[in-house]
Amino acid sequence: MHEMHGMESVSGVGPTMLADVKPPFIPEGASGMTVLVEWPPGDPGTPPHRHSGPCFGYVIEGEVRWELEGEPERVIKAGETFWEPGGEVIHYQNGNALPDAPAKYIVFMMCAPGQPMLTLVGKEELEKRAHLRAPRPTG
Repeated sequence: MHEMHGMESVSGVGPTMLADVKPPFIPEGASGMTVLVEWPPGDPGTPPHRHSGPCFGYVIEGEVRWELEGEPERVIKAGETFWEPGGEVIHYQNGNALPDAPAKYIVFMMCAPGQPMLTLVGKEELEKRAHLRAPRPTG
């Protein structure tokens, strides 16, 4: 989508594109928030939740177990990026995938005005939307 020509320094070294995505929406009047998330070894992370706007992130250390509604569970490793659309999409997992090492990531969120940056999703809604969740890994 975007090119990075002309951004090199005098030495010829420049930035590296890590992700280039177009979110489905940005809430009107949104504000940006950058958060550092640190999970100890094996921490399951935040219970199922959603954000009022899109989020973009980068794993600094360790590995993060990631699952968004409609997508299969995956592991994002240090040096990799992620994003989520926010809005009604449920974020099921964001915990540490490693039992013996910490995980750390930075996330930038576009938050809707007057709404919390994170809202936990209750059991009743999880049951109603269960058909939208990707099949669970077996084994």
